[in-house]
Amino acid sequence: MSHIPNDLLYTATHEWVRDEGEGNITVGITEHAQAELGDLVFVELPEGEGTVEAGAACAVVESVKAASDIYAPVDGEVTSNNEQLGDAPELINSDPYGEGWIFTMRMSDAGALGDLLDAEGYAEVIDE
Repeated sequence: MSHIPNDLLYTATHEWVRDEGEGNITVGITEHAQAELGDLVFVELPEGEGTVEAGAACAVVESVKAASDIYAPVDGEVTSNNEQLGDAPELINSDPYGEGWIFTMRMSDAGALGDLLDAEGYAEVIDE
């Protein structure tokens, strides 16, 4: 069973969200998602800083098995990317909830976090 931290929020498409306060969030993919993908070999980060809509593909992770889109969990503006992933995409495999974060955002509406899943809800998604 995958580790699902209780202090994060989740999407049904396997992104995790850490609320950093004041409308800012950090986004990555879950342990379950990285395990399903296998060893990551490339990460295409969001292009520059720009506005994204919830559910829109904004990044890509590639493994030896497949490529997978990463979706914006909420509406907002990408404020930074984890540039370390350019040289070390395997950080997502080794530390998906820490050094393997993918990008940060400033949310258009902080209330949008209420639409995301808690750890229990996400566990139900991956059990299906």
